[in-house]
Amino acid sequence: MTKSQTLATLAEKTGLSKKQTGEFLDELNNLAYREAKNGFTIPGLGKLVIVDRKARIGRNPATGAEIKIPAKRVLKFRIAKAAKDATMAKPKGK
Repeated sequence: MTKSQTLATLAEKTGLSKKQTGEFLDELNNLAYREAKNGFTIPGLGKLVIVDRKARIGRNPATGAEIKIPAKRVLKFRIAKAAKDATMAKPKGK
């Protein structure tokens, strides 16, 4: 879905205008950006978490040469179990 399709669907379901729905989503994004360092959860959907990656040795795919990949902090989105179950449902009888 595009952003405008998402706004139209949410506006129709909630009875809000597209502008109000857009403002709500913008505020939700801003809140998520500010709070990501503390962990930010959207109930039923998932959460943003900061993960520390260890330094490791990788390979340049073009040359095969070993390269050092430094340690760093990355932002990840961990999907909620309910969302995973809803989207990854197995067909019955197989």
